[in-house]
Amino acid sequence: MKENKRYKDLKVTPGTYVPPVTLDYPEDEPYVGLYKPVYDREFPAIDANYPYIDDSFRSRLRMGWGYLFVLRLMSVVLRIKYGLRWKMEGDKHWSRCSWRMRWRLRKYHLDRGAITIANHCYRHDAASVLSAIHAFRNTRIPMFAPNFRTKDQRYLLMVGGIPIPEAEGGLSAMKAFNAAFDEYDKRGYWFHIFPEAKRWDWYKPLRPFQKGAFTMSYKYNKPILPCAVSYRERTGIWRLFGPKNEPLTQVTIGAPIYPDTTQPRAAETERLLNETHQTICRLAGITHNTWPGSL
Repeated sequence: MKENKRYKDLKVTPGTYVPPVTLDYPEDEPYVGLYKPVYDREFPAIDANYPYIDDSFRSRLRMGWGYLFVLRLMSVVLRIKYGLRWKMEGDKHWSRCSWRMRWRLRKYHLDRGAITIANHCYRHDAASVLSAIHAFRNTRIPMFAPNFRTKDQRYLLMVGGIPIPEAEGGLSAMKAFNAAFDEYDKRGYWFHIFPEAKRWDWYKPLRPFQKGAFTMSYKYNKPILPCAVSYRERTGIWRLFGPKNEPLTQVTIGAPIYPDTTQPRAAETERLLNETHQTICRLAGITHNTWPGSL
């Protein structure tokens, strides 16, 4: 097991599994990318003319296939390979029935959608959260634009990925991007965001959050739905279905956190960020996190 100072003083509740440290996780730079994707696919320029909203038949067909692929086929694969399961905070028993979870969420009256927030900890974490809450066809995910030039291009589009314009796209591109999410909000879409920004596989401490998701929550008066991806040791028969060095996964969903738009934006955004971070720590079984500004 590698040494890492963020793990040294990490404290978790009894029974919470912490995977062994096998990667060289940065100790002081939380937003460093650990992987170097191969950018070998063609993709349209992400500028003011990019179709951030695409209601074409081709796009609707792609999203339909995505629904079948992600919420149906892939969720089955994840249950087999990673033992994926989920529950609401406070439930005694875990479930693998997404319809049941969607029914449980009805009591919160999320008719205008919500922003699901989760820790970014393995390749299929977005599909895991979407499967758990059964929100897909009406979900959009702001994503790092260069990733649309990788082998995952079709997958990102199928799960509702929207590329975030880079600086070279200019101010007009960002205006078009923002206008698209204004429209998605009017349609009652869900948004999914990883405020840790970069994926660190099987990392246990919760890294500091960036503010973008919470600014959107305030802007659209849309609640945050905190989701924690946590782990179980791969033992017994599960060792036959996946790599022995990769743990099993589970998603714990907390109660929505609502923005108070009567408060100043900066202060309320900071409150949403801190409360969501603390909630996800709790849902993940972390009692003492080890990044600055954390529990």
